[in-house]
Amino acid sequence: LLRYLKRARGIDLGGYKRPSLMRRITRRMEAVKIQGVERYIDYLEVHPEEFAQLFNYLLINVTAFFRDQPAWNYLNETILPKLIDAKPPAAAIRVWSAGCASGQEPYSIAILLCEQLGMEAFQKRVKIYASDMDSGALHDARQAVYTAKEVEAVPPPLLEKYFERTQD
Repeated sequence: LLRYLKRARGIDLGGYKRPSLMRRITRRMEAVKIQGVERYIDYLEVHPEEFAQLFNYLLINVTAFFRDQPAWNYLNETILPKLIDAKPPAAAIRVWSAGCASGQEPYSIAILLCEQLGMEAFQKRVKIYASDMDSGALHDARQAVYTAKEVEAVPPPLLEKYFERTQD
């Protein structure tokens, strides 16, 4: 099944933990009442909409603002200053957030870059690209609407500066 998914959709799930993958695939097969991997592959070929269901079930969107704080501190204190200093003052700065889920990581990097460059330079120089295989998560990222719980890790001064409260 993993070889089929890679061949048919270009999705390599080889890096995922096998027991977790097997558990999730088995649950998805049970949901569509299919027994056996070969029969499930046949089902996928006849019902292409099942790919989206399967991927949504397999892909775990683990995301948070400033998740893994030591890494963000290092990025902010060491990497970004070097990156900015290495570029001419008007040069573009491009960032790609692959596997962005619902957008917390690209928005986190946007906040850090805006803090380092200032709003005007940020708007002129920075382009942030974000991608994810989960189209639903990308839709959520584009909306940029987060609950109070989801923004708990954002330091209060940054929360006040970069977010607008609407209900919760």
